Amino acid sequence: MSSNDQLAHLKDLVSQLQAKIVRLEEQAANKVGEVKGAVVDAVSSSKDALTPAQHLRIVLMGPPGAGKGTQAPNIKEAYNVCHLATGDMLREQVKQGTPLGVQAKKIMDQGGLVSDEIVIGMIQSQLDENKECALGFILDGFPRTVTQAEKLDSMLEAKDQKLSSAVQLLVNDNLLVSRITGRLIHPASGRSYHNEFAPPKKPMTDDITGEPLIQRSDDTADTLRKRLHTYHQQTDPVADYYKTKGIWKGVDAAQKPSTVWASLQKIFKEAERK
Repeated sequence: MSSNDQLAHLKDLVSQLQAKIVRLEEQAANKVGEVKGAVVDAVSSSKDALTPAQHLRIVLMGPPGAGKGTQAPNIKEAYNVCHLATGDMLREQVKQGTPLGVQAKKIMDQGGLVSDEIVIGMIQSQLDENKECALGFILDGFPRTVTQAEKLDSMLEAKDQKLSSAVQLLVNDNLLVSRITGRLIHPASGRSYHNEFAPPKKPMTDDITGEPLIQRSDDTADTLRKRLHTYHQQTDPVADYYKTKGIWKGVDAAQKPSTVWASLQKIFKEAERK
């Protein structure tokens, strides 16, 4: 075979290979589209199949260091619900310059406290627009007062919805102090570690992203005891409010995380049957 013939043969092979690659890429793209469509259909059908009582809508309460940062991601992943941490939402609204964020920033710049109406508005906006909230939500950091709890109930009632559970993680204050003073945080995700009880694989480094961890400046014993005092003053009446509603559940969060998680799953399963 001459050089020209060999060259022509090789070009023909390359052409055939390129054509096959195109066909395989098209097939792969079609498969991805089918999978995405199936996922969307599954989520949609799940939403339609669930009764309102089976949608997981919970308030997660707990003092600093009780384990909310550990359990909330578990709940979010296991039940396909959104995690609404009001502090994070507020910062994001301000960052994006939304109408609610502009209002909130103006108030905060003046040293004031953001009104209940603004916070409720942010929550409602998430429930209306965030697709992750289609099957329910975890509300973290709100309500902090009985008035806020009543306004939250009113907003949900206007949407023909109601809370399924108000879960409070219970831990002795002295144990919390020992937990908190060794706590490490991954700022971007909120993942938490502990120097003694749950250390990262590599010191001061997030296990998943490899990004640096931080220790909050207010994670000192004196500061924590003041925060705990404020927490009890605010939260005890809110817990009593939800007890009268019959949806309060207390969980011993001094146990290991896997035991706490098992207790939470039992609570959610019982709520589905109501």
